[in-house]
Amino acid sequence: MSKPTPAQPVKLIFSVLAATAEKLDETITKLTVLYGKPDFLSDPVTFDYTDYYCREMGAGLVRRFLSMEELVRPESLPDIKLATNNIENEFTLEGKRLVNIDPGYVSKANLILATGKGYAHRPYLRDGIYADLTLFYQNKTFCSLPWTYPDYADEKQLLMLDKIRTTYLLQLKAKDWNQ
Repeated sequence: MSKPTPAQPVKLIFSVLAATAEKLDETITKLTVLYGKPDFLSDPVTFDYTDYYCREMGAGLVRRFLSMEELVRPESLPDIKLATNNIENEFTLEGKRLVNIDPGYVSKANLILATGKGYAHRPYLRDGIYADLTLFYQNKTFCSLPWTYPDYADEKQLLMLDKIRTTYLLQLKAKDWNQ
């Protein structure tokens, strides 16, 4: 019989896509108000992996990743996704989003993103929110899965996420959360 134990806290991350650099900055400011100071903020980069968002948000989208200094409980992910949905709703024009926020977390074992869309590899959490197992950690690196979005499987993102994971592991060690 397994003995239930609480999950370790996790490293909160966000991917923010925006139609303009200004909207990107405004969104990051709102996330900082809600979740504290980031300990990592990527440079802005052009998002050109897919044209999925172009119809709604336009072309020439800009993206930044950030991770937050404060660790969170993994079970808080649905609340965080619902809060980011509210931010997205604040940044709409004529029913179209000007920003897209993908919240998730890095743990020792994986990268989980929150989504409102269910699928075979997305277990339901609560309140209309699902967990997307996007990457898993094995042999000292993040590894993609058949359903991993190409931008998350990109070598640059994998290296960035590995650095975020290293910071996370140091935080766990400093607070003695290793169990």
